[in-house]
Amino acid sequence: MMADPAIDLWASDEVHFQQHGSRCRMWIAPEDSDPIVLHEPTRKSVGYFGAVRLRDGKFVHRREEDKFNADSFWCFLKQLRRASSHSGKKVYVITDNARYHHATLHKQYREKCADRFTLDFLPPYSPDLNPIERVWKLTRKCCTHNQYFPTLASVCHAVEQKFNEWAPGSDVLRKLCAIN
Repeated sequence: MMADPAIDLWASDEVHFQQHGSRCRMWIAPEDSDPIVLHEPTRKSVGYFGAVRLRDGKFVHRREEDKFNADSFWCFLKQLRRASSHSGKKVYVITDNARYHHATLHKQYREKCADRFTLDFLPPYSPDLNPIERVWKLTRKCCTHNQYFPTLASVCHAVEQKFNEWAPGSDVLRKLCAIN
């Protein structure tokens, strides 16, 4: 499908970013045998739907304020369809088998759009096959690793700033998600 010029291939998934961030490296003085590393004591997180077009790295995202479910996924599907329809190509969206991706709530919508916009489901328990997982990893590395976030809004600001940078298309994402 990737070689067919009449097809646009997108990869889609959901992700959570937590307020306390993560650490990838740190220096500890040799005299500290048992260091204590403080971070924000919270379980607050923010969720995002995201999709990347594999041919040029165009990125579409939507913050999810509540939880991932059939309603929120349907809203994202409509947003993704609008963003992907300008090319005039048939769109295939690679996604996982989350239950709400198959919901009857939006089944009629998916069937109505099937001639130009189709979900292509990955086999169960195979997240590594979805190229957008690499985008989430890069986002964490660029935006949340080794960072302190005093509020959840500051997490959103950091992440969305990077997402908006990638929105028109990114050579970095294109290379990162390349399927050859």
